[in-house]
Amino acid sequence: MKALLVLGLVLLAVAVQGKVWERCALARKLKELGMSGYRGVSLANWMCLARWESNYDTKATNFNPSSRSTDYGIFQINSRYWCNDGKTPKAVNGCGINCDVLLQDDITKAVQCAKRVVRDPLGIRAWVAWKNHCEGHDVEQYVEGCDL
Repeated sequence: MKALLVLGLVLLAVAVQGKVWERCALARKLKELGMSGYRGVSLANWMCLARWESNYDTKATNFNPSSRSTDYGIFQINSRYWCNDGKTPKAVNGCGINCDVLLQDDITKAVQCAKRVVRDPLGIRAWVAWKNHCEGHDVEQYVEGCDL
């Protein structure tokens, strides 16, 4: 019985933690999903964005008290504009998805939504972390050595 309890706690911890992608594995997956050069944004810029938004963690969330919204997943997509979490006031849901899908280890839906965000007039500048940490910087380090 004690072993089952320990196993259950371990499985719960894994379920809550989610997947933290290894840098090159994520770069390859983003390339496979068509992010390299999408809307003029290099793969290195997408990788820089994901690094500074979530540290490559699919389960990352961040509550924004001022807007009472939450950022979800590897790209930290905001519930005010892009997904529905059922608790954000005046949510728009531009991607037409539940925010929970942005927390899945399979990042296909997160990538589709990020592509929708970047089609908006702000483009990649919609992400504050990209503006603060990637814009105007050499971002090639985020894909260096990944054999893409």
